[in-house]
Order: sequence, then C-alpha cells, then structure tokens
Amino acid sequence: MMYFETSFPVRYYETDQMAVVHHSNYIRYFEVARNMMMADGGFPIEVCEKEEGVMTPIVSVECKFKHPARMGDILTASASIDSIPMAKLTIDQKVVNQNGEVCAEGKVVIGFIDAKTFRPVRCPEKLATLIEKRLNDR
Repeated sequence: MMYFETSFPVRYYETDQMAVVHHSNYIRYFEVARNMMMADGGFPIEVCEKEEGVMTPIVSVECKFKHPARMGDILTASASIDSIPMAKLTIDQKVVNQNGEVCAEGKVVIGFIDAKTFRPVRCPEKLATLIEKRLNDR
C-alpha cells in the first residue's frame, strides 16, 4: 500500500459558530494528504502537469462524516492507494483526531487528461511505477 499521513491543528477559520470544523474543510484535508503523498513519493502534482503534460481532475469525492472535529483538536489526514491505476486512481482518505476517533473517511477518484487536448489518457508511467514500487515494498 502507498500511504501517507500528516498532522495539523484545527485552525479557527476552519470552524463554524459552534467551534466545529465546517464540513467543506474535510475535502481540503483530503487534498493536503493526497498532494503531500505524491510529493513525498517524488512525483508532485506540478511535475505531472508540467513535465508529463497530464492533468489530474477529480472525478468523484465520497466523504462520510463520523465524529466532529473541534477547535483545539490535532487532526491527522491520511491518503492511501492499494492498486496500480490505469485510467483512474482511487485514493482512500481519512481524518482522525488526537484521540484516534475517525472524524471523516472517504474515497477520491482522480482521472488523467492530456493538458492540451483535455482528452482522457492513461496514468503517467512514472506515477504508475512509483505506486507499483510502493505496493511491492509492503
């Protein structure tokens, strides 16, 4: 499995009047973990777009809210990949608080499109190789 996690405090501006994290922020937390996972693996999104000419649009997002995150919490957002992508990449995502309570979990599906034509393409070889290597390192 290719896996990454990062921790951070809940910031005031991410909360609503009840001092609870607004639901829209979980999608942002997912994105932070995803992008950091790719950078940590040596293939940041910018490289994919600029060097490979492949853009990575979000095809779908699923997010189930389990437990409210609150002002003062330290959250850990994670991203994991358990299969080599072809035309789409599915990433499992989770946000937990400092007590290990799952605040939100879901899946994000990313497609691959040619940056010039906006037509679907296969996963860039460099990315597929990186994921395959991480899956084999289990």
